[in-house]
Amino acid sequence: MAFRKKWEQLLRYKPDILVIQECEHPDKYKDIEKIPGVSDFLWVGDNPNKGVAVISFGNITLKIADEYNPDFKYILPVEVSGGFNFRLWAVWAMPVKNNKRDSYVGQIWLAMMHYQSLSLNRTILIGDFNSNAIWDKEKKPINHSLLVNFLQEKGIESLYHLQSGALHGEELEPTFFLVKNRNKPYHLDYCFCSRDLLNKRCSISVGKYDDWIKFSDHMPLVIRLSGI
Repeated sequence: MAFRKKWEQLLRYKPDILVIQECEHPDKYKDIEKIPGVSDFLWVGDNPNKGVAVISFGNITLKIADEYNPDFKYILPVEVSGGFNFRLWAVWAMPVKNNKRDSYVGQIWLAMMHYQSLSLNRTILIGDFNSNAIWDKEKKPINHSLLVNFLQEKGIESLYHLQSGALHGEELEPTFFLVKNRNKPYHLDYCFCSRDLLNKRCSISVGKYDDWIKFSDHMPLVIRLSGI
């Protein structure tokens, strides 16, 4: 939250695209013109203080896909172009009151079922999935591994797990610290890429607690893709 006070921390990475959860509506950014190089600023949400934003820089342009279904508000398909083209899904998995099936990873699964007729070539899913295989044994009809297996069958892999060799549920680098407590770490944020976007020069890194906890309980994922 309060991203308008934090964006400078990310610009040192010279990003092409930012995906921000719990981001304020663009109207909150009275000095948005001070963010250098912004090309497009897409935002969806019900609360002007907390939505999902996708922000591009330079010559990169963004467009919400025509197929977007607001029933899955926070699983946002975005068409990216600018010398290359791919579809980016900005993810913020949320709880749904009195509906365990549709909460968290259930939202992503149902969205993928809805959109599965679309091509998943040149695809990236990135964001806060609020999910991990450590919770698979809970009595839920939809779990993390079910989603991971579906994506793998479609040729879409978690970049972190490819790079680290870790199994889902055995990650060594937390992306989230509950109530900002160093002793309550979880890996909940992911970047899944279709294999046609991956090569040996692609990489992912996870922000460190000491560097980022004063800004957020979630650590940033820094993704570098080459030759896309």
